[in-house]
Amino acid sequence: MNNYHDRRVRKSKLALKNALMSLLKQKNLQQITVMEIVQTADVNRGTFYKHFQYKEELLEEMVDDIIVDLVDSYREPYKNGESIKIDNLNVSAIKIFDHVENHADFYTIIAKSNALVGLQNRICRQLTDLMKEVVEQYQEPEGIDLNLLSSYQAYAIWGLIIEWINQDFKYSATHMSNQLLTILQFTRYS
Repeated sequence: MNNYHDRRVRKSKLALKNALMSLLKQKNLQQITVMEIVQTADVNRGTFYKHFQYKEELLEEMVDDIIVDLVDSYREPYKNGESIKIDNLNVSAIKIFDHVENHADFYTIIAKSNALVGLQNRICRQLTDLMKEVVEQYQEPEGIDLNLLSSYQAYAIWGLIIEWINQDFKYSATHMSNQLLTILQFTRYS
């Protein structure tokens, strides 16, 4: 019985999140009502209020889920506890672009509109924290502050993501991973 209930909760929450995402493609969060969300999700208001007090709480949970997936995607090459060096990093190990492609609607909304003000900064802060984990494994290069290096790398990756979005995802995630790897190798040896 408990497993059935958990599945129903997950299904209801997923329907609400998908509905909100669909509505965010059309208008800003402030213009969206709870009634529109539940109608789009094909659930009743009681279901919404059973899980969330406000539409912002639904959005926050949706964003938290995506950021958890972002972190998992970024850490994929490091999951076995080994440190990854650019020299032995391969395209198939870079999963961040797969993550972005899987959540293309979300990233398009935050990149192209003011619907989710502040989320770009939140994602960049998360990317910066992830970069810090990586650069802390290495000996600090002479004269380079690791916080600045982490920030530089995070915003460089975010810049690639933004450009990919602006070009309407015309490249595959594999191509983008290959480009990132090539850029990392190029900048390392130039």
